[in-house]
Order: sequence, then structure tokens, then C-alpha cells
Amino acid sequence: MTAPTRGRSIVAPLGVAAAAIGVAVLLHVRDPRTSTYLPCPFHALTGLWCPGCGTTRALGDLTRGDVAAAASSNVVAVMCVVVAVGLWGLWLRARWMQIPLTLPGPTRLAAAVVLALLAVFTVVRNTPWGTAIAPT
Repeated sequence: MTAPTRGRSIVAPLGVAAAAIGVAVLLHVRDPRTSTYLPCPFHALTGLWCPGCGTTRALGDLTRGDVAAAASSNVVAVMCVVVAVGLWGLWLRARWMQIPLTLPGPTRLAAAVVLALLAVFTVVRNTPWGTAIAPT
């Protein structure tokens, strides 16, 4: 069996990029602030903002280059986009150089910290002093 060529080895990362670009175009053309997308079931049932509320608006704002508005809608989503783009770049580089992608594995401590931060984020954005990080 022959080794894959560089071009063939980057098909998967480029496919993910194409899907992400397709979603970005959709969010740019159909602005989440004025178009109807699926509502958050948690917010519909409770009236509270979940950690994901505002993500669609944040992503739509990012397609317009408005980072401040995106962070105002959901700062966690903006940080996740930055991390995802960085990981995608590492994945593409590893595939292009035909080396394995080695990342540190998740630990229980890291998972606990992330869950605790999301819980704090959720509580704060639902309080009067957290209106700056509630979806706009």
C-alpha cells in the first residue's frame, strides 16, 4: 500500500473547512438577528440563558467582522471559534506534513474546570450584574 499524497491527506481538513464556510455564508446571508432559526429549548422553557444562547448571533456577527457584537452575544462561543480554528490549523499542518497530530489528552481536572467555568458563566449571565454577557 502506498502512502497518501499530500493532496489526498488534506481532503478531510479541507472538507471541514468547506462545511464551516458554508455555514458562515448561510449566517452571513440570513442574519440570525433578523431571521428565524430554531429557538433554544432551554430558554423557551425557563426564560434563562443557557451557555449556548446567543451562539448563532455571535457566529453571524463574526461573519461580518464585528467581534465586539459577537462577544456581546456569547463570549464563550467566540473563544470556542478561536480554539477550533487553531486546532483545525494544527490538523491541516499535521496532514500536510504527513505526521501524526499529537495533542494532550483531556484530564478530569480540565473537564471539571471547563464545566465549572460554564456553570459560572451561565449563572452570571442570568443575573442583573451579568447583563453585559447576556445575549443581545
